[in-house]
Amino acid sequence: MKGTSARRAGLSIVAAALLTGVTACGPGSGGSDGDEGSASSGGGDGGRVSPMAALRTAEESTGGADSAKVESTTTMGSVMAMTADGSLGWGDGLTGTLTITYTGGTMADTMRQLGTTSMQARYLPDAYYARMGDAFAEQAGGKHWIKYPYDALETLGGGSGAYLKDQMENSTPNQSVKLLLASGDVRRVGEETVRGERTTHYSGTVEIADLAGRNSSLSESQLADLRKQLEQAGVTTETVDIWVDEDDLLVKKVEKGRSANGTYSQTAYYSDYGTPVDAEAPPAADTADFSELLRQQGAGSTP
Repeated sequence: MKGTSARRAGLSIVAAALLTGVTACGPGSGGSDGDEGSASSGGGDGGRVSPMAALRTAEESTGGADSAKVESTTTMGSVMAMTADGSLGWGDGLTGTLTITYTGGTMADTMRQLGTTSMQARYLPDAYYARMGDAFAEQAGGKHWIKYPYDALETLGGGSGAYLKDQMENSTPNQSVKLLLASGDVRRVGEETVRGERTTHYSGTVEIADLAGRNSSLSESQLADLRKQLEQAGVTTETVDIWVDEDDLLVKKVEKGRSANGTYSQTAYYSDYGTPVDAEAPPAADTADFSELLRQQGAGSTP
């Protein structure tokens, strides 16, 4: 019985982790402060270009780069602390591979009951996959991989499932730039060095209640999509800091927010834009479907 509860909880934890690895606006709860930026030198030569215009260029350049290497650290209070490292592509749907490691929190405790605190995640345009440990495989018919089809998430998870599906199909580094554009009052903080690169630091706060009324520089459809995603996650306030290099590419972001359940924070670094990304579905014989596992465990329609 204890094993069944751990497996059932683990399925949902893995689903949330796979989302959180690529975007901070997850449906989780808890809170902590994020990583801090590199030392600031202030000033700079960006005075001739407004922050909004500079961010629009960064959003387009980052979105058009198609792929990058990613490192991220996420905290959700006592609930979860995790890291993610790998490569992601977004030129034709989200693809890529990340290694996700739980470093603390109650989620890590639950995963330890399943025999692992680290897993490989593979992202494909229609589904994502998580490789679990041998202990989980022993309880899942010998299969190590769990498949999470996006359509199944929408069906199984209700509102939060629809949010997961939307996020996984639309998660790219330039989403954080869109968030900052949506704040409507973005400011240029100054020039800073991030991992040896000269960058410009921008900051802003998104108040979801005021989102539609601000001059965000996003189209009506972009603004509507962004509002929908944030509201589905229960996010009320989102503070975004980004660092953009001299090629107008995002190299670092820090998102801190408050959802209906608490606060969260994520810091991510992006590098090697244009890097080759190769992600394949695991062998079918070693893969179990998320929805089928839920049915086998009598979890009904709620993950």
